[in-house]
Amino acid sequence: MGGMNIMLFHSTYGLRPAVHSAADRLRAAGHQVQVPDLFEGRTFTTVEEGMAHQDAIGRDELLKRAVLAAAPHSDQGLVYAGFSLGGSLAQHLALADAKARGLLLLHGTADLEETAAVDELPVQLHVADPDPFEPHDWLTAWYLRMRRAGADVEVHSYPGAGHLFTDPGLEDYDAEAAEQAWKVAIGFLDSL
Repeated sequence: MGGMNIMLFHSTYGLRPAVHSAADRLRAAGHQVQVPDLFEGRTFTTVEEGMAHQDAIGRDELLKRAVLAAAPHSDQGLVYAGFSLGGSLAQHLALADAKARGLLLLHGTADLEETAAVDELPVQLHVADPDPFEPHDWLTAWYLRMRRAGADVEVHSYPGAGHLFTDPGLEDYDAEAAEQAWKVAIGFLDSL
C-alpha cells in the first residue's frame, strides 16, 4: 500500500526549516507531502511578530490560500496536517472535504461549526500540557464537539513541553516529546 498524500500547513512563524524537516520525515516514512507557504516567504522569530502578520493577512485570506493550495490535490484524498495555526487551518479544510482521509494536528485546534459533520474522520492531536494556546477546558470542549461531529479522535498530551515542542529552532523545543509525537503520528498515518 502506498503512503498518504499529506497537506502540511506551517505555524504563525511561517514556513521555517522545521516544517521542511517534518515534511522530509514524513516522506522518509513513505508519504507524499505538500508544504504550501501561506505567508509568501515571510518567516518570524517571535510568536508576536507572526501573529501580527497573520492578523494583517486575515483569517479569511489565510483559509482561501490554504484551500487554493489543497485544491489540486484534494481529489486524491488528503490527510490534512498542520502546526498550531496550520493545525487550525487543516482542521477547517478536513471538516469541509468529504474526501479527507485524516487530520493530524500538531499544537493547534480550531473551533467547530455547530453543523460540522464527518464520517468517522480519523483525527490525532499532539499538544503540550499545559498549553497556553490550548487550555484544558478548551481541549475538553473541542474533543466533545469533534466526537459529536463524527470524528474518531485521539489526543496525545506532553507534560512540561512548550507549545511548539516539535520545532528545534524554538525555545519550546522538547526533543523527547518531539520524538514521541513523531513516532505516534507516523503510526497514525500508517494506519490510515
